Amino acid sequence: MSKQKEVTVEHIDVKEDAEAQSVGGVEEWNIDADFKEANFLEHDLGFFQAVKKYPKAMLWSVIVSMTIVMEGYDTNLIGNFFAYPEFVKKYGSYYESIDGYQLSGAWQVGLNNAAQIGPIIGAFANGYLSQKFGFRKVMLASLVMMAAFIFVSFFAQNIVTLFFGLVLCGIPWGIFATMGPAYSSEICPLAFRGYLTAYTNMCFAMGQFIGGGVLEALVDRTDQWSYRIPFAVQWAWPLPLFIILWFCPESPWWLVRQGRYKDAEKVVKRLSSKNDQSHTRQMVSMMIRTNEMEQEIDSGSSWIDCFKGIDLRRTEIACVTFMGQVSTGSAFAYSASYFFTQAGLSAADAYKINLGGTAIAFIGTIIAWFLMARFGRRPIYITGVFFMALFLFIIGCLDFGRTKIEAIKWVQAVLAVLWLFVFSMSVGPVGWTVPSEVGATRLRQKTICLARICYYIITIVANCLQPYMINPTEWNWNGKTGFFWCGSATVTLIWCCFRLPETKNRTFAELDVLFSRKISARKFAETEVDLYNDTNEKEEMEQ
Repeated sequence: MSKQKEVTVEHIDVKEDAEAQSVGGVEEWNIDADFKEANFLEHDLGFFQAVKKYPKAMLWSVIVSMTIVMEGYDTNLIGNFFAYPEFVKKYGSYYESIDGYQLSGAWQVGLNNAAQIGPIIGAFANGYLSQKFGFRKVMLASLVMMAAFIFVSFFAQNIVTLFFGLVLCGIPWGIFATMGPAYSSEICPLAFRGYLTAYTNMCFAMGQFIGGGVLEALVDRTDQWSYRIPFAVQWAWPLPLFIILWFCPESPWWLVRQGRYKDAEKVVKRLSSKNDQSHTRQMVSMMIRTNEMEQEIDSGSSWIDCFKGIDLRRTEIACVTFMGQVSTGSAFAYSASYFFTQAGLSAADAYKINLGGTAIAFIGTIIAWFLMARFGRRPIYITGVFFMALFLFIIGCLDFGRTKIEAIKWVQAVLAVLWLFVFSMSVGPVGWTVPSEVGATRLRQKTICLARICYYIITIVANCLQPYMINPTEWNWNGKTGFFWCGSATVTLIWCCFRLPETKNRTFAELDVLFSRKISARKFAETEVDLYNDTNEKEEMEQ
């Protein structure tokens, strides 16, 4: 066996550190000893102990993730507007073949993708902006942009203006979607890190539930306000969130990467309970040590570094895990109201079912918290993909008898809601958690941004196909669309079995070691990591 070399960060005199001089004089830190103690404390801290010790960390994580409610609201809004009577009269065309108004397949694709193009721009920009300016400043600026861009959608007099309004609104949505999980993973201790990153999916579901409620309440209106009010509701979020988030703390991990160790210590104290602020120095030391370990691994902080060495594998896992939320059939499920109306249900019944489905999604995310605590990430994700593929296959099979048996359309509706329930217990929340955990800390924001960009790209592809598959004036597949998404979900399932690792109960330093040792995804959970002895091998880490 080759001689092992330890990757160590021994005694760092922060006083002499050029980057830290601006922080002020601080005494010498024993990083190595404090890091060992902090890593032990992270594993020893239970959930309720963590909540008691870091209540403000939980509170700020919850509030920051609330920005994602707006993206969830819009996701439900746009896809389900296609079955909205007054909306299609305003922006659609009359078709004699169906004796009614429809948006053409091309414009359905266009509007769906408008809500994805903007977020790609926002996510890509956030990869640079958050690294340069920090989380807090970028969040506040994005909320101002959001409030301004809503005007374009609200006052749109034609479908082209509406298209550009959605693109503009999508820019801050992309920032929020990549900011929430990254911020949560950086301020939360290990004990409730998974819960709070998964909570972002609940925020998404909350937005969908609010959107479903607004649509259902206004579906019977016969004037322009039936679709303008849903756009106006978006103004309810930016101002109160801006006021609250003005006081939110910066990420201590970001401060450490800037060399501002004393400021990072102040933030950790601020996030801690006033009655228990011990070990703040140790927690910051763990951040410094992890950051130095990744520098030893040659983990840089540029976009290209996400595709180099062991970070390429981490980027792949983050991207495919996020893409799995789409490849398992979300484009089909999230336009459920339109599918239900094409299957023969009335618009009122369709929106009631859609509203009930979003409520079930909310409940499913709560259940996911308990499942993740018991089973971890990998088993839940794989099991969820399997059952969603099964439901989609059954929906496709039932469609062969839909015109002969009246009750089949209701069975398909129930299966679509069950798909949403399983999604919200598995792929939905875990799809947010894994990308926020799997990336190197120096590349976390960019890894999440890349993963979310991949999500938006595959969503664009799905949105290009879905309207044509289900639109009666296009391919008219109806429920047989389930076969297509079943096949896509099956491919995702095969990838998960061989490539998706278990990240439960792993600190970021431990994940660095597991990836550097090239441990198989199926063996992540059972592999023991000793951060202080034979696993800190510089020769093995330098790939």
